[in-house]
Amino acid sequence: MTMRRGAAFCLLLSLSLVLLGFVQAKPNYKDALAKSFLFFQGQRSGRLPASQRVSWRSDSGLSDGFSAHVDLTGGYYDAGDNVKFNFPMAFTTTMLSWSSLEYGKRMGPELANARAAIRWATDYLLKCATATPGKLYVGVGDPNVDHKCWERPEDMDTSRTVYSVSASSPGSDVAGETAAALAAASMVFRKVDRKYSGLLLRTARKVFQFAMQYQGAYSDSLGSAVCPFYCSYSGYKDELLWGAAWMFRATNEMSYYKILKSMGADNQPDLFSWDNKYAGAHVLLSRRALLNNDKNFEQFEGAAENFMCRILPNSPYKTTQYTQGGLMYKLPESNLQYVTSITFLLTTYAKYMKSTKHTFNCGNLLVTPNSLLYVAKRQVDYILGENPIGMSYMVGFGPNFPKRIHHRGSSLPSLTSHPQAIGCDGGFQPFFYSANPNPNILTGAIVGGPEPERRLPGSTQRL
Repeated sequence: MTMRRGAAFCLLLSLSLVLLGFVQAKPNYKDALAKSFLFFQGQRSGRLPASQRVSWRSDSGLSDGFSAHVDLTGGYYDAGDNVKFNFPMAFTTTMLSWSSLEYGKRMGPELANARAAIRWATDYLLKCATATPGKLYVGVGDPNVDHKCWERPEDMDTSRTVYSVSASSPGSDVAGETAAALAAASMVFRKVDRKYSGLLLRTARKVFQFAMQYQGAYSDSLGSAVCPFYCSYSGYKDELLWGAAWMFRATNEMSYYKILKSMGADNQPDLFSWDNKYAGAHVLLSRRALLNNDKNFEQFEGAAENFMCRILPNSPYKTTQYTQGGLMYKLPESNLQYVTSITFLLTTYAKYMKSTKHTFNCGNLLVTPNSLLYVAKRQVDYILGENPIGMSYMVGFGPNFPKRIHHRGSSLPSLTSHPQAIGCDGGFQPFFYSANPNPNILTGAIVGGPEPERRLPGSTQRL
């Protein structure tokens, strides 16, 4: 088996809440959920609070934004890097918020940790959206320079370049996603902090208006600062639909409904990710058709079910590969990010179906809520160790999990054990190239996953 070493930031978005769709004792979903929230603490940038539980992390990035004369401290580092990419960070925030809205009542004490993870991101996104009129800041740190260094975030001595979009350099994709994140989060905090909720929604309105008024892809505006790392490969129309969907759910205002209807549901992907939001928007909007019996949203219900038919393994319209071990396989780069995101949609659409005793057909295949939940559960169980090699792909979960992940803070000794600074080149030897387990466990991180159909040495098992 080969396994990607990346502990990708955007992988965690949905697994943490998908786990709550099931109640059996093995795997221990409650434990996995709690661990998934610890991951976000390991990714924090800025001044850490007294409530910080991941003790091997310390304050970092305290001058972020200084070069632009603004405060852009906070937020999350991406994957194992020391860069803040707002595009995937905002998507993660949207998904955490959606998860909390759908499953918060089942989270028990973990709901407070979910809100804390969301707020750590939204506090930062608010700064990015309001620091300079006419600008939306979309990232901190030069990724090309950062990738040449291997140092702790606490020791960063690389350029903390600030990136932004504006009327002359548009970024409808990252702006639409930021608006979605703020709008979704506004509903999470509506009953517990009305003042903060109001601020989030007011800011979301302005950011979405900016996304609509100055249309263009942020990849075209920022070039190598975001490509090939987080290029907007699918364009920006999906983020406008996604953003409008969240603005409509948060406000119920007809202006956003008109935008949704003008965009329609013609795009029919078989993927859902930080880049391509169509399927997520279709499922979100189908909620209105199923739960409110609103026929104006039936086109989105149809699009959501078309997506399900392209995912289900027994569907005659399937366009999704599965390994012999049962894992959904989409793309070779960090495949589990697609598995977790798609699994969230399966689980959530099943929830909507159950509430109205709804079923649909993929050709001659009858699809029930349990049909979707069965596939979703197989994916979650596989990730948590129920697979041919018995490995959990969540760090810190179960007896056998990845010990050497591609992550600067995890692979380098903490400030407590090694107070001397480790410079840009200092982390490669002996730490990066070491065969030993990482000194710090990034609990809750999910690695990229196995490559498909690779025969294990000395075994007839397949993944």
